[in-house]
Amino acid sequence: MRDNSILVKGAEKIGIVLSDKQQEQFEAYYEYLIAQNEVMNLTAITEYEEVLQKHFLDSLLIAKNGVKLQGAKVLDLGTGAGFPGIPLKIAFPDMEIVLMDSLNKRIQFLNRCIELLDLKKITAVHARAEEAGRKKEYRESFDYCVSRAVARLSSLSEFCIPFVKQGGMFISYKAGDCEEECKEAENAIKLLGGRIVGKEETKLPDSDISRTLVMIKKEKNTP
Repeated sequence: MRDNSILVKGAEKIGIVLSDKQQEQFEAYYEYLIAQNEVMNLTAITEYEEVLQKHFLDSLLIAKNGVKLQGAKVLDLGTGAGFPGIPLKIAFPDMEIVLMDSLNKRIQFLNRCIELLDLKKITAVHARAEEAGRKKEYRESFDYCVSRAVARLSSLSEFCIPFVKQGGMFISYKAGDCEEECKEAENAIKLLGGRIVGKEETKLPDSDISRTLVMIKKEKNTP
């Protein structure tokens, strides 16, 4: 196995101790991601250490914020190549997670990843958020919805909040300062039954890369 100390030490700084098995799963995930990236567009970041930092550790950042993932039911909306869902699942094997994406090719990639890494209690679903959010089996049934999707917070909230049960949380991964975006989204979030309860600005372990996690609590059912 290559030198993965960036991942291991970075995870420790977040509060996660990775076992040998989990380290092997991250390694296998990286290998398969890069191999498949040759034939389909999954990530622009391909250097080993960069993937460890900008994809894997970035995905794990929410564990730093007192988010209790063990045993939780989580939806990763617009998961793409599996971020943050697969790194979170590797680190917290007891949680139940649904990876949702609108592109079937990505879902096939994710299903192969799940098989390859021998992950349990994880499903990849091909669906559009606006349609799936109306379905009984998904609507208001998750403790957390997480998303690293690149979209304005007002649009993302409209897609994500309907999936979260009352008392649960939608967590949006944003780059750097997103104060203006949060203000712009406040009204939409309120209409959807949510409220911004935290904006945690943090840096990726051992780097100057800023990441803000916007924490939106679901206080009322979405009309």
